[in-house]
Amino acid sequence: MLAEAEPVLRGDPVMASLVEKHDPYVEPNWTEYERLCISIINQQLSTASAAAVRGRVFDVLSDDVTPESVLEADDEALRDAGLSRSKVEYIRNAARAFRERDYSRSGLADHTNEEVVDALTEIKGVGEWTARMYLLFVLERPDVLPLGDLAVRRGIEQLYANGEEELTRGEMREIAEAWRPYRSVATRYIWAEYESE
Repeated sequence: MLAEAEPVLRGDPVMASLVEKHDPYVEPNWTEYERLCISIINQQLSTASAAAVRGRVFDVLSDDVTPESVLEADDEALRDAGLSRSKVEYIRNAARAFRERDYSRSGLADHTNEEVVDALTEIKGVGEWTARMYLLFVLERPDVLPLGDLAVRRGIEQLYANGEEELTRGEMREIAEAWRPYRSVATRYIWAEYESE
């Protein structure tokens, strides 16, 4: 997807500079369920806090993060790792859902983005933001623009308004029109830049 996206993104001078600076696809090869758990852990946490909690939770599970291991894990151990009571419940809800339905890339291949969001948000603890992270990172849908993500909004403001003014979501969508049909790839570049600050 990156090779197809680059010529489109280079049409935007700001994005062209990010293409030169970053490799937005450097991350571990997590399973679908691991990625959903990570998104649940990340909810309402800073990047650094989320990474620390994720590391401790994965340690509790001996880096074997599966629906089975999460359902069998000790509540207190997960809480001691930094998960709130509600997040323990949410990753368990996700575990049960994964045992009942196929949320893999192949299992959701013929679902539209909105159908995927609808299916995932039926799981208690999975909101629209988490579902859009799943579309972007797990299903690798090419044209997702997750403006519910604070880092994406702040990143766009820093890059396109010098961080001096707040842009409306409508203004952000207008800026992102230049990135179609690869807004997911552009989003990864924005994160990479924002996290490198």
